[in-house]
Amino acid sequence: VKNVNKNCKVIHRINECDERKNTNGINEYYINANKVADFTVFVSQWLKDIFIQAGFSSSYSNVIMSGSNKKVFNNKDRIIWRKNQPLRIVTHHWGNNFNKGFDIYEKLDSLLSSSKYQHLEFSYIGNVPSGVSFNNTEVKEALSGKDLANEIKKNQIYLTASINEPSGNHHIEAAQCGLPILYLESGGVPEYCGKYGVSFKNDIEKSLEMLIHNYGEYRDKLKKYPHNSNKMCDEFLSCFQELV
Repeated sequence: VKNVNKNCKVIHRINECDERKNTNGINEYYINANKVADFTVFVSQWLKDIFIQAGFSSSYSNVIMSGSNKKVFNNKDRIIWRKNQPLRIVTHHWGNNFNKGFDIYEKLDSLLSSSKYQHLEFSYIGNVPSGVSFNNTEVKEALSGKDLANEIKKNQIYLTASINEPSGNHHIEAAQCGLPILYLESGGVPEYCGKYGVSFKNDIEKSLEMLIHNYGEYRDKLKKYPHNSNKMCDEFLSCFQELV
């Protein structure tokens, strides 16, 4: 590596990979760019393992998990579920890549046609890919900041079926708002959601029923959900201080 300023420390944060959207060249590009880095931060152990398998040297690296702003995403004024009321499920994505989980969102939309699930409601906040249409799902425009937080808080369960997500912000924002998570076992998401909801691989129905049955337990656990921007920034600051 040429033209290195020895007085400057470079930290490279990696939060993407080819596995995410079936691309080619991103992993190689990041590994090449990483040659100038003094230290590397990954957003999940799953992602770090992907890069180690691709040839990344892990000597000077760590996992710092992502977090969102507690002043925006919190459980203040969240609408509490009463068992005589509909149970509202929500998800949100700004991007409309199909790998965000639209196969599962379509499946849930179909399930809501059954009288078995007449007590459930599902809403999607964000952009929907062309060719995807819902019959029983309320689609709302993409939102951000406090508008998004206020919309999330109108619901009681959060669903994410995102495939090979290195970390993601959507489920973090929902967890900070106090919503138990129904999540696909894929990518780095289980590292963030493991204690705060129920996972699924193929059978979303069984996992959904388990989450509803133990709803109070997961809701209470979320009062101590740790992954927020304060914690993340403290860990980055500690990393900076150690390097200098």
